[in-house]
Amino acid sequence: MKKEESYLKSPDLLPIAHSEKKIGATGFAMMWVGMAVVLAAFAIGGAGVQALSLTWVVVATIIGSLAIGLFITIIGDIGIEHGLSFPVYMRAPFGTIGTHIPSVVRGLAASFWFGINTYFGATAMNAILNVLFGFNNWFVCFLIFATVQLVNTSLGIKAVERFADLAAPVIIIISVWMYASLSDQALSQGREVWGWIESPVTGGAAVTAFLVVIFSNMGFWATISADIPSISRFIKAPKFERNWVKRNKGTLIGSMVALPLTQTFMVIIGGVSYIAVSNYDPVVALQEAASGLVLGILLLMIVLAQWSTNVSANLVPAATIFSNVGGPKVPFWAGVFIAGIIGSVVQPWNLFSILIPILLIVGGILSAIVGILFCDYYVLRKRRVNVPELYEKTGQYRYAKGINVAGFIAWIIGGTAAYYLSTYSFLVGFVVGAAAYYVLAKYWWFKKYVQAEISDPSDDKYLGITVGRDWVITSGSESESVKEVGSALEDRR
Repeated sequence: MKKEESYLKSPDLLPIAHSEKKIGATGFAMMWVGMAVVLAAFAIGGAGVQALSLTWVVVATIIGSLAIGLFITIIGDIGIEHGLSFPVYMRAPFGTIGTHIPSVVRGLAASFWFGINTYFGATAMNAILNVLFGFNNWFVCFLIFATVQLVNTSLGIKAVERFADLAAPVIIIISVWMYASLSDQALSQGREVWGWIESPVTGGAAVTAFLVVIFSNMGFWATISADIPSISRFIKAPKFERNWVKRNKGTLIGSMVALPLTQTFMVIIGGVSYIAVSNYDPVVALQEAASGLVLGILLLMIVLAQWSTNVSANLVPAATIFSNVGGPKVPFWAGVFIAGIIGSVVQPWNLFSILIPILLIVGGILSAIVGILFCDYYVLRKRRVNVPELYEKTGQYRYAKGINVAGFIAWIIGGTAAYYLSTYSFLVGFVVGAAAYYVLAKYWWFKKYVQAEISDPSDDKYLGITVGRDWVITSGSESESVKEVGSALEDRR
């Protein structure tokens, strides 16, 4: 088998069968709690209360979280229906070679987040060492914490990861305590947390500030909204279920309930921290609210929470992408360290101070990809995918030397529009990207490169779990297991 074809059919890229889907609705919801306990979310609350009351910041956060949760669920159907990961399905709208470019953009975003979360963990670690031993060098702590996480992830030390996962619910308990403590501290200064605003704005400025909070929350999870199929392909779903809501119930509960609740809670604590101590850095806020052994325990939980989030939401996705792009010469462990190096050299301690503008810009760029995915999967292919061809080097998704030009033009148009209208970044990127791709693909590109599932939208040929099919990819030319499909259809009767 040639190298390129071997890459296309790499074991970690093959479709996930129904029997291999192990994550239930509760499990996915708990995953969201673990991922959403990201202390960088404090920045949204802290920045928000500078222009709006905490009440309006919370309303905007709920709207933004529910909206991005819906987008995540919509795109997640790709993994639910066909068991496909993000980089594999991206071969349809971007080509078998072109998929690497948007995948790398997602990998870079994950690497940046690794750096930001590691910075928080490092400052917490430094505070612990300062209390215990008088040691005070956060940069050394950053290097140590980054190295430990990279070694842990590259070696797959699951015991540490499971222990770190326990930090997420503990952080929520801590946050309740922080809210009560910091609220009292703010009140003693004459600041009622739900009514105080640093620099109140009215009229159009207030509307803009409200929208910035909404789209900052959406930009916060734009990376997951794009590559959610890589997770959703492991989520349990009923076979032969044609109702979209019932089929995606597992993702809906996590993305539309657990995510908004946890995200809103983190934003509230960030807002209260800023009102009480004029700083939304969680480590600074904790040091103002606690001392001694209690402070040490709280800071340790911060370290573990960032560790847990980094492994599941940042290092593993980024390393998988870099490893897939690099081929056999870049094993997974090398991809982990590439992500770690990138996340460190961008100086995340400086990124945090400009986090909100970054969220709006990155969210807009990635939202154009989400729009293209939506249009390609739902509007043009109507959820039907010629999955075996995704794994063929000369198949229908090769297009022009592996590139779907329509996808790249639409991405540029959508990303550019989102950049110049950054206040509404996610919505603009999504709508413009989807519309541009629809016109370019339907009336130009797919006339040159005919797509079988569009020409013949057959359920039996091109749907997955809805018709009871597990896509089975082999090294031969016939990739679909006809026997398994026939057996599944027979069981249904």
